[in-house]
Amino acid sequence: MSIQIPRGTQDILPGEVEKWQYIEKVATDLCRAYQYNEIRTPIFESSELFTRGVGDTTDIVQKEMYMFEDRGGRSLALRPEGTASVVRSFVGNKLFGNANQPTKLFYSGPMFRYERPQAGRYRQFVQFGVEALGSEDPAIDAEVLSLAMGIYKKLGLRKLKLVVNSLGDGDSRQAHREALINHFKPRIGEFCSDCQNRLEKNPLRILDCKKDRDHELMATAPSILDYLNEESKAYFEKVQSYLTSMDVEFVVDPTLVRGLDYYNHTAFEIMSEAEGFGAITTLCGGGRYNGLVQEIGGPETPGIGFAFSIERLIAALEAEKVELPIQQGVDCYIVAMGEEAKAYGVRLLHQLREAGISSEKDYLDRKVKAQFKSADRHQAKYVAVIGENELQENKVNVKDMATGEQEEVAIDSFVDHIKSKLV
Repeated sequence: MSIQIPRGTQDILPGEVEKWQYIEKVATDLCRAYQYNEIRTPIFESSELFTRGVGDTTDIVQKEMYMFEDRGGRSLALRPEGTASVVRSFVGNKLFGNANQPTKLFYSGPMFRYERPQAGRYRQFVQFGVEALGSEDPAIDAEVLSLAMGIYKKLGLRKLKLVVNSLGDGDSRQAHREALINHFKPRIGEFCSDCQNRLEKNPLRILDCKKDRDHELMATAPSILDYLNEESKAYFEKVQSYLTSMDVEFVVDPTLVRGLDYYNHTAFEIMSEAEGFGAITTLCGGGRYNGLVQEIGGPETPGIGFAFSIERLIAALEAEKVELPIQQGVDCYIVAMGEEAKAYGVRLLHQLREAGISSEKDYLDRKVKAQFKSADRHQAKYVAVIGENELQENKVNVKDMATGEQEEVAIDSFVDHIKSKLV
């Protein structure tokens, strides 16, 4: 009986994994240009971290977390998102005491949510995320948004839409909260049980409900923009002005609500407008979360960040038919004839690899013709042929697989020769 892969997970095989590596490198390089440094946190954390940080009214905590008890009876959870873990590390390692502030971090790794698997959405998925902690300057909001858009554009995506909104400060949210309760309460019985539970705890989450999105009260719900106080309005206007000055195109959508409790002020999503991408168009989401650090036990510290799924990014690239410049094949394949030549071929292969040249040889004791076929399958740029005659003359026969040209090269200068060809 064969053991099947768990539902909602995937194997990323050679030929596909190179796309992931390329995406991660592009994102990492751009983050470093923006002066963000990498952080790595555990895959599992205390369940309380996510109940307190993400919010006990969210679908993530109520329905989607993988939770378990360890042998000591401690309640642990596989991380469903990255921000809470980064903030926990920020507090626990006292990064707020570093001289250079704000603390600017990025991460990449698997996250886990128990939800119905569908195209581009898995129970184990990989997120790339960014967090900036320690500044409440609207310019850092604009920087974070431009970084997110920059990653997608660097990878070749063009059919994108950046949607922004403001959830306001505490006072603005409280005024909006009361307006939402008054709006929905008379007819809350017409909504799903989740929305009914959220009415008093977090009515803003009703606007994010997928079941009741077409209910007529949704279209007439009070807009947060009508309840922003002067400070919140001024903050949001500055964010928009900075984005405009950086030529980052965006649209304001007052109905945009992020699915996590910790957001305030700036909230945003990046969506794909590629034809055929699917019904769920969101690629990336994020926003400001002033108050989260205090919730997790740290000092008063503002923060903002975003995260995106690499799986959905790859789906968007496919929808736009973007071919990533993935280097395929090997630089040099060694074909050896005879036992002595095979032994020497091992030495040459090692020298090539030591010089940083991608190379391979036959390990199945195949005939010369079959070795050349193997070189073709490996998409080798050059094939180095060595046999008894070549060994006696201290030469290697090098064939350029693109042009078919062949030349004899002294064994002592063989590695340098291949290196010069690859420049």
